[in-house]
Amino acid sequence: MTDQTAFASAPLSFAPDDPGAIPIHIVSPASLDHVLSGLPETARTWARTHGASGAIGECLCLPDATGALAAVLVGEGAPGARARQRFAPSIAASRLPEGCYRVATSGDTLPDQFALGWLMESYRYARYKPAEDPKARLVAPEGVDAARLERIANAERLARDLVNTPAADMGPDQIEEAVRRLADDHGARVEVTTGDDLLAANLPLIHAVGRAGPQAPRLIDMRWGSGPALTLVGKGVAFDTGGLNLKPGASMGLMKKDMGGAANVLALAQAIMGSNWPVSLRVLIPAVENSVASNAFRPGDVLTARNGLTVEVNNTDAEGRLVLADALALAAEDRPDQLVSMATLTGAARVAVGPDIAPFYTDQDRVAGAITAAAERAADPVWRMPFHAPYEPMIEPAIADLDNAPKGGMAGSITAALFLRRFAGDAPYTHFDIYAWMPTAAPGRLAGGTGQGWRALFDALPEVL
Repeated sequence: MTDQTAFASAPLSFAPDDPGAIPIHIVSPASLDHVLSGLPETARTWARTHGASGAIGECLCLPDATGALAAVLVGEGAPGARARQRFAPSIAASRLPEGCYRVATSGDTLPDQFALGWLMESYRYARYKPAEDPKARLVAPEGVDAARLERIANAERLARDLVNTPAADMGPDQIEEAVRRLADDHGARVEVTTGDDLLAANLPLIHAVGRAGPQAPRLIDMRWGSGPALTLVGKGVAFDTGGLNLKPGASMGLMKKDMGGAANVLALAQAIMGSNWPVSLRVLIPAVENSVASNAFRPGDVLTARNGLTVEVNNTDAEGRLVLADALALAAEDRPDQLVSMATLTGAARVAVGPDIAPFYTDQDRVAGAITAAAERAADPVWRMPFHAPYEPMIEPAIADLDNAPKGGMAGSITAALFLRRFAGDAPYTHFDIYAWMPTAAPGRLAGGTGQGWRALFDALPEVL
């Protein structure tokens, strides 16, 4: 079954097998002559006349003697060019005319990577204005696990739809609705603690951050399956004004994406449940809006977290680590086999590695190695960062156990990760500091909301658990 949880885009799928599908030849400058030698003379002449080179991004339709479309050349470029652009040949999904296509020559491009890139390139967000889906359809290449690739593509589709939807239509209420729909699709159980019930449940930091929002703050708790215990915690800040430490306008414009951590863990959860993996999965999403009102939490406040640690608020715009703190403390009480958080947490991470790489933190060398290797296979780049213990004093203020926003601006992503680790207890813990946004379009990834890091983790999980 193709999951229908996503809100604003068409399902992503391969075309049925078709003997008349038009062949695609993925070529490099080095392989071009060899591939052309096997094509009819009309196609060869057309390719030469139109300057076929095998360069990255090239997409050339070749006619037969009647003028009908007979084949397609898609350039994968030389190795150096390929290293600069993943999924590059998959741009053909948006450039080719209506029709059914198949891979005849894959060159050095992995067939499953080309096929997944094709599906992701076909994504269009269409909630607020019509968006014409690409008319080119691809038959799944021989030997790939088509069902698995469709599951991954549609989980990515969910993440993109959630991030792309503005906060007016994706507040805490709607994040909860998305979780409930996902749970209904897969037979998962959901419990939600909302509003002042958060105080009774000893989740005070989630309440403090979200109480000024137009929709009540909440902790969403989804459970599914049995087996080794995996708990995913996703930051669900539906919109971040910065609170009383108000963001400037230029910094506030993209803050609908501040629930990107929640979107990514839900994508991962969808892929896991859709694969029917033997795991005991728990997903915790603190869903809030960081707003300005008379009851907003203030700079200088000292808050007591679920695990008893006190936190001095030195900046209300460092709210993500506060809501994650309570969720992590709750998760740690269950002693999961692996605990993972994903969050659009710090600008420092973007300064360090840019928008394309997901930095992650873990003390587990085995887990780090598995994620790094999986990221290469999945074309989902990550970079391991250190839980650097000598920086611990930077998050320890004078009047409380912890400081949510150390002064000085040094090592901002590392200090945020160290802050979160204080709430993970003894659980084996991994944290991803993601961006969840494509500033400009690239093959397989339109500009806008995007999944980041979750595909690498999905590929690594069989080794990790």
